[in-house]
Amino acid sequence: MKTRLLLVILVGALTIGAIAYFSSRPPELDFPANTSTAEVDFTISPGESGSDIARALAKAGIVKTWESFFNVAAADKRSLSLQPGTRRIHAHQVSKLVLEELLDPSRLVGVVRIPEGARISNVLKIMVGQGFDENELLAAIEDAKTPWGSVEGALFPATYAFPRDASAHSAIAEMIQTTKRALNELQVEERAKAAGLTTLQVLTIASLIQAEADEPDFSKVSRVIYNRIADGMRLQLDTTVLYALKEQGRIRVTNKDLAVNSPFNTYKQNGLPPGPIGNPGSKAINAALSPADGPWIFFITVKPGDTRFTASENEFYRWKSEYDKNYAAGAFKVGA
Repeated sequence: MKTRLLLVILVGALTIGAIAYFSSRPPELDFPANTSTAEVDFTISPGESGSDIARALAKAGIVKTWESFFNVAAADKRSLSLQPGTRRIHAHQVSKLVLEELLDPSRLVGVVRIPEGARISNVLKIMVGQGFDENELLAAIEDAKTPWGSVEGALFPATYAFPRDASAHSAIAEMIQTTKRALNELQVEERAKAAGLTTLQVLTIASLIQAEADEPDFSKVSRVIYNRIADGMRLQLDTTVLYALKEQGRIRVTNKDLAVNSPFNTYKQNGLPPGPIGNPGSKAINAALSPADGPWIFFITVKPGDTRFTASENEFYRWKSEYDKNYAAGAFKVGA
């Protein structure tokens, strides 16, 4: 009888203990694996902290608790590279997989990629292709202001991920702000002042470098520009003529082209054009303030990948004959 009573008491105690344990045990912080549901839009806004993002994910039902995502993100250095923008990611998902999807660039919505050297006209075409209204973009460009007085040169080449509801004005403003940050990082204002230049002139030189050269030759082309101006020579850059003509993609210009009446025509005008002829990247901007040392006043791309620099006019024309032969042989695979 005593044994039976002891057994009943023991079973009862275990039952009560189990109930107490499971009722006091903290809930799982993460959703179970393989329980994800449909994809949803999730937006990371500029200036949001890691905990802000984690709480927003939990509120949207993408992760079970904000702590689960925060812990995963804090342990993964890649989370520091998360950029603002809207992504399509799965809801009701394990936090580790949510982070992987947030880091996947293919999930970005409204991605706008602006290549280095793109003109305003190119930027508009790219953005219209991503769903922006052309008239609204034109109005945003018209309304935009920069400290140096030119929007051309201020739409920084980069990859942007705009929210679905982003306005044309906010998108253009973000590009200009990105340019300002790049200029600050490169200390352009201070370096320009030391060189006796304005920020607008630096951006103008950078745009010429970007249009005329491949990256390995940026600093040499920069030096040619400075040397020709110092010698009182006109720059005579074909890219400025094409900009005046609102054309792109041609290697050669004609005598008729060279006669175009425009302040951007550096065959007819002395010094720099009045502003940038495109939107240069950081390396071209840096080259504009860090020209290589050399006496060069001529350069020519004899064939793709072979750009030569000289201070000799005779040597330049010998190379030009070589270029003409290569061009006639079809070495340059672009329009005439």
